[in-house]
Amino acid sequence: MKTITVQSLADHFKLEVVAGGGRLDREISRSRAHRPGLEFVGYFEFFPMERVQVLGRKEITYLLQLSIEERLLHIGNIVKYHPPCFIVTAGQQELPYLKKFCDEEGIPLLRTPEATVEFIAKLDGYLVKALAPEQSIHGVCVNVSGIGILLRGKSGIGKSETAHTLIRRGHRFVADDIVVLKKLGPALLIGSHNGTTREFLALRSVGLINVVRQYGRRAFQDETRIVLDIELTTWREGELSNALELEPRFTDYMGVQIPHIQIPLQPGRDVAGLIEAAANNWYLKQLGYSAAEEFMQRIQNSMD
Repeated sequence: MKTITVQSLADHFKLEVVAGGGRLDREISRSRAHRPGLEFVGYFEFFPMERVQVLGRKEITYLLQLSIEERLLHIGNIVKYHPPCFIVTAGQQELPYLKKFCDEEGIPLLRTPEATVEFIAKLDGYLVKALAPEQSIHGVCVNVSGIGILLRGKSGIGKSETAHTLIRRGHRFVADDIVVLKKLGPALLIGSHNGTTREFLALRSVGLINVVRQYGRRAFQDETRIVLDIELTTWREGELSNALELEPRFTDYMGVQIPHIQIPLQPGRDVAGLIEAAANNWYLKQLGYSAAEEFMQRIQNSMD
């Protein structure tokens, strides 16, 4: 199971450390934050203790209306479950009772000036990505007309050169050599770079080029949703190929099924153009249109 530290969370959102600063190494393993509401009135049946606990104006105002004894009791009941951290939103200040418990139990208490709803939306989005299952594969990732494509094939077959041609045609580059795949949902796969190779494309006989510096900011994006898996293969004479491909094929990445296409390479073939056609064809299928199905229907009609 992937985890991140409270320190990385604090750094990312520039959170103020109010208490428990010595335990910023505590780990967060669950996405989605939690706002303790029922827990403050003693109901802990479904308390997600492993989640980040966010205290907005509603929670803090409620606590301040309690007597000192009740306040200490309710806070103590939650703190004893040792959640990864507490984050107070909207820059709220009256927190001595929270600081006391968090310092004693070694639980980081953080603060942000952002409003509760907006901050939770950002926090959940960050945690989902940071904690998502991931897999690194050898390949190239591009975005063709808004459609994320994974290019695979043996080393030296021409993946990077094909990506370069697509970039020159106005499409966007995401990653070269190492593509990091993240599973953000049952059918949602995101492709990105590993940080080190960001913006760099390796071309044989030329060397490394910086895509942004050569072609501008619009030629690059940090990540894209992967919807097509295209494998570049060596052309074999006499090998039969079903031009209609009525039976779809898929590649499995961490349980996500991605449509798979093979493109055999041969001198003179416009591989970049074929990839553009594949992307457009995938888009039309999402709209409910299949050229192959229409063609087969025409044949059927001509035989009736």
